[in-house]
Amino acid sequence: MAGRRALGVGGVGLASLFADTGHEMVTAVLPSFFASLGGSAATLGVIEGVSDALTGVAKIVGGPAADDPRTRRRQAGGGYAVTAVATAAIGVTVATWQVGVLRAAAWAARGLRTPARDSLLADLADPAHRGRAYGLERAGDNLGAVAGPLLAGGLVVIIGLRPTIMISIIPSLLAVAAILLAVRAARIDDDQGGTRLGWRTVWRAIPLRYGALRGTGIGRVLLPAAAFECGNVAVALLILRTSTGLAGPGRSVTAAAALAAGLYAVHNAVAAITDLVAGRLIDTGRGWTVLAVGAGGALVGYLGFARGGGSAVWFAVCFGLVGLGVGCAETAEAAVTSSVLPRSLLGTGFGALGAIQAAGDLVATLVAGLLYAGLGARVAFGYAAAWMVLAIVATMINLIKRVEVHA
Repeated sequence: MAGRRALGVGGVGLASLFADTGHEMVTAVLPSFFASLGGSAATLGVIEGVSDALTGVAKIVGGPAADDPRTRRRQAGGGYAVTAVATAAIGVTVATWQVGVLRAAAWAARGLRTPARDSLLADLADPAHRGRAYGLERAGDNLGAVAGPLLAGGLVVIIGLRPTIMISIIPSLLAVAAILLAVRAARIDDDQGGTRLGWRTVWRAIPLRYGALRGTGIGRVLLPAAAFECGNVAVALLILRTSTGLAGPGRSVTAAAALAAGLYAVHNAVAAITDLVAGRLIDTGRGWTVLAVGAGGALVGYLGFARGGGSAVWFAVCFGLVGLGVGCAETAEAAVTSSVLPRSLLGTGFGALGAIQAAGDLVATLVAGLLYAGLGARVAFGYAAAWMVLAIVATMINLIKRVEVHA
């Protein structure tokens, strides 16, 4: 049984790796493909904004549904399948509105599957090793963010835009197979009970389910998570800051942009490695410490971006520090959330965490973007750094309380 559980945890990790590879392939070439259909940057921005909003809403709705162990398994498998098909189908579209519909459908399915997947992982992982399990899943996601754009860049040159988008179905279907492997392994827990809440009743139960989170201790997780995510600015701003900082005598704007995009891979690679290390530390009871270290790393990284610099090494270090922060935070947030929740509220708790993360990321991107455009990079990244200070304070309060309890 332990071996089957381990196989299931590995299946979730592979699902994240393959799924992120597939949709990052499409994300990397989507602006060029959208422009080839006559779409504008503004329209694409609206599509991406609506899709991200649907992801957050879907997490809120999908959380309570995932409280039911049977529903969470179907929800996870179905979410990965719909995302795979809808994303690859963008390659056969002939109008911008079709791209918008498919992108929205894929991102809504992605939102629905997230609380189900995270709850499924809590079912599969040994409680003593949940940190490692969530670290493995997050590492797969970040490695996919490295592999996807690299694959897309090579394939576009060889076979073109449309075929590249359509071929993304291959890693995406591998993700479906991997999550179904995890679902099969999770069926061993059918005799452990859990909430019975199907899709027919979930709409009426949403307020009650989220109300039931009171007293579970999840608020201690959501507060520092919200502070971190409100400062977790979109990587597009990091790339923009780097490309403008590297452009100058001896390096063209195009060369600087290409170098900045390459340094983005450093961010994801460091995040993936950090996910694995952070998971092991969390399993030794250092969850709050890991979260504080993550906020500290991001704080220093953002201050580095605010200062700016003329060398690729400087920006590589800044990218790495922010990647370290993201790796620590995303693993700690998921692992600590699973540790404070009863099994009957796993889905709802992860739905709440997902909604906080989505809302925080939206706030961070909008505000920092406006500050960047109006007042400059120093103010924008100073704003992000201020949120990291708040995240450290909120996390240290939890750490101190925990020390007091065990003193």
